[in-house]
Amino acid sequence: MRDCGSKNGTFVNGTLLQAPVPLKDGDNIQIATGVTLTFVDAGATTPLFFEGQRGLIIDNDSRQVWLRGQELEPPLSTQQYRLLHLLYENAGKVVTREEIIRVVWPDAVSGGVSEQAIDALVRRLRDRLAEVDPDHQYVVTVRGHGFRLENAP
Repeated sequence: MRDCGSKNGTFVNGTLLQAPVPLKDGDNIQIATGVTLTFVDAGATTPLFFEGQRGLIIDNDSRQVWLRGQELEPPLSTQQYRLLHLLYENAGKVVTREEIIRVVWPDAVSGGVSEQAIDALVRRLRDRLAEVDPDHQYVVTVRGHGFRLENAP
């Protein structure tokens, strides 16, 4: 935060700014004559959900997963998150096992990830999503082709 030569000055937590300062969550900023604002750090905020909202929402910046307006806690494992994010970015489309290997296990050598490993990861992800929404199957198997995310309405 810096003052750009205003006539009344800019204050952060009651101190007149003489040089630029970084803002922290909860800092009070006073501008003009008596206008006070409170800085809220983006990392300290959560998405706004409407009552009764259904479906899956991913905030990729914070790696938060929301299901039916409820944050998935504890967070998904790295592999589960990578798989879910891949499916989410391709919602309604089939994602092949090869695409999953490329994204979830980027360092794997060709043929180094078995179908059983993929199936186990999908099962664990389904189980985590079912903890919050047992009435909807989010990850659907498309036999012979791969998997598809079916987000709830």
